Amino acid sequence: MYNTLQMNKRLIVIITFLSAAVASLWAEDGKNMFNPVETGVTSLSIAPDARGASMGDLGAATDPDANSQFWNPSKYAFAYSQAAVSLNYTPWLRKLVNDIFLADLSGYYKIGGSDNQAISASLRYFSLGEVNTGDGDGFVGQSLNPYEMSIDLGYSRKLSEKFSMGVVFRYIYSALGFSTSYAGDQNVGASAFAADIAGYYTTYPIIGRNECQWSWGWNISNIGSKVSYDGGENPAFLPTNLKLGTMFMFPLADYHTLALGLDLNKLLVPAKPRRLDYPDGIEGDEEYVNKLEDWRNMSPITGIFKSFSDAPGGISEELKEISFSLGAEYSYNQQFFLRAGYYYENANKGNRKYFAMGAGFSLNVVRLDASYMMATAQTSPLDQTLRFTLTFDMDGLRELVGKRR
Repeated sequence: MYNTLQMNKRLIVIITFLSAAVASLWAEDGKNMFNPVETGVTSLSIAPDARGASMGDLGAATDPDANSQFWNPSKYAFAYSQAAVSLNYTPWLRKLVNDIFLADLSGYYKIGGSDNQAISASLRYFSLGEVNTGDGDGFVGQSLNPYEMSIDLGYSRKLSEKFSMGVVFRYIYSALGFSTSYAGDQNVGASAFAADIAGYYTTYPIIGRNECQWSWGWNISNIGSKVSYDGGENPAFLPTNLKLGTMFMFPLADYHTLALGLDLNKLLVPAKPRRLDYPDGIEGDEEYVNKLEDWRNMSPITGIFKSFSDAPGGISEELKEISFSLGAEYSYNQQFFLRAGYYYENANKGNRKYFAMGAGFSLNVVRLDASYMMATAQTSPLDQTLRFTLTFDMDGLRELVGKRR
């Protein structure tokens, strides 16, 4: 028999996060219009690095770096260095608990002699800290450490001087459930496989006397199987996501540049049917049950196409599922960086709204970046989120070793 986790402080996190959002989203007509798209393994949607997070979770078309695996893996083909590796750490929901975190290791390596292709990889680990199980009557079972992780491998290649594409294959493991049996409690994990496909276009227009850079990017991520913790009774969609972005970079003066970017995101997952969207009475009950069963049995690929036409309110409701990020990055000689951004999500689809800022400092071998998130609502558990990234450039390391010799 399968049970959900009994979560002491973890339960406080979930209740606080959801109740604060739902309480503020009660429509004037008395109906609750809060209807976010439900997915499993939601940690896959958390930005791992400080650079992208400091621009409001933006990165589909920014300059390539070691963390492009999350934002747009096709950018690696245009990477300036032959190889780089980054370490990322994010204390998550620190306003509520102190032992949830996301750790990420990402990197790439340019292959071949023509500088037009690259392989990349990343490892993500999301820990929910320590959780005590129990039966709700004061009995404490065992201490568990639920977590989610993914490991992936990618390949990107230039198809022309200005355009590249990339693919990523990913294995996902989510250990958020446990079973109870006469043999004792056993952890139950859910596995899934997914893939990403992405594209990146960049050009260098001349405006006045200045050479600028204008880039476009797109990434369809986490196209894959469902996950289930109860033997397939209630499978959940992965957070399949469509990301579209553009970035325009122009020089302010010698050694000074400014980049402005915009990203649009939409989950390619069908919304779960709600009883209140159907008529009262027996016929409404039957229609709702049938729609719910269709949703549960829907394949992930069918769900991708269904996600564009499943909203009860039509196109206006579909548009509410699109979130956006606006961001800017100032650079001095590609050594010192200042960044800022804003993220917006419709109130009925999650209500995440926050400002972000950050800074970075780069030497030949290493770059350190940090970001800080400020939610528009002080009650949001996402407020005051910090991220840290440490990146090692292999070209710089090679030059350093060569000089010492």
